Amino acid sequence: MTKFTDETKFASGATLKNRLMMSPMTTTQSFYNGEITKDEIEYYSDRAAGLGAVITGAANVEDLGKGWFGELSVAHDEMIPGLSALAKGIQSKDTKAILQIVHAGRMTHSAELNGEQIVSASDIPALRDDAETPRAQTLEEVKETIKSFGEATRRAIQAGFDGIELHGANTYLIQQYFSPHSNRRTDEYGGDRDHRFNFIKEMLVEVFAAVDEYATKPFIVGYRFSPEEFETPGIRMDDTKWLVDQLSESRLDYLHVSLNKYASVSRDENYKAQGRLDYVRDWVNGRKPVVGVGGVRTRQDVENVLEVADLVAVGQQILFDPTWAVKLISGNDAAMVQIPFKDAVEITPLSLPLYEFAAARYHSVILS
Repeated sequence: MTKFTDETKFASGATLKNRLMMSPMTTTQSFYNGEITKDEIEYYSDRAAGLGAVITGAANVEDLGKGWFGELSVAHDEMIPGLSALAKGIQSKDTKAILQIVHAGRMTHSAELNGEQIVSASDIPALRDDAETPRAQTLEEVKETIKSFGEATRRAIQAGFDGIELHGANTYLIQQYFSPHSNRRTDEYGGDRDHRFNFIKEMLVEVFAAVDEYATKPFIVGYRFSPEEFETPGIRMDDTKWLVDQLSESRLDYLHVSLNKYASVSRDENYKAQGRLDYVRDWVNGRKPVVGVGGVRTRQDVENVLEVADLVAVGQQILFDPTWAVKLISGNDAAMVQIPFKDAVEITPLSLPLYEFAAARYHSVILS
């Protein structure tokens, strides 16, 4: 069985000292224009010790790709010095720094975009109460956005990060192009699965072109995806099986399955024999390392995930227990934060923006 203390070497040549990663999480701690803040740098460096890698919260690749107030940006060269300080803060704990990059697409609001209309693959609003109707990107804009992911990769390299993670999950733009719900295009980027995959395929070309041109050492490129959508039509497990096969044949270093619970089971009656993560592992079939995530709090959770995945990402536990990885490695499990997160919000030192975001989230869970 894989141990969390085992090293991991990726296809790129980069190595993680162990199998533990910090999962990307929204912190709302950046300045309005997406520049990094001192609070945000301290937040990540305080949590980096003991981990093989920290994956940052999402950084937008274009101004129109901003998803929320306080979101990090990698859309302009002016952001490189601040991003460099972030990378160094993480790396000071002997931990790899991976920058997650994103375009929100229709999962944002015009208020976050200075009044600009939101964009997506098609003019189909998301199925949520406060959804706005997006404008379908023109063919020229599609090409520009694809190039933006390559430019964001360049900036991450120049800022000194050890890698990037492409945020193809949680219904953001990359997923919107692959989804039959959000993508009703009739050009080369819409239609059947092959055409809806063209955005992803061309984005990977741009990203790896930037890696080949600018990286002077092994540079990690990962990809995060959600295995199912609830919308009809929407992404189903059959679609994800097909997607995983395409991604497994690419140059990607790892595949990161976005799940709320690592043992969650599909809604599809044809895929209930085992967990979603188990199916992904079977489909990948050893071609790429798989990252499992979702509700990991204890040593037993880590071991459970590593039975069906190669690496384990930990999010909320590390948010409220910054030295959790150090406790795990040293065997000090009794010192781990074990109280409900709704209570941990009130006793964990957090910056004001992060506290307000977390308190609203966990209190709303209680009331719902």
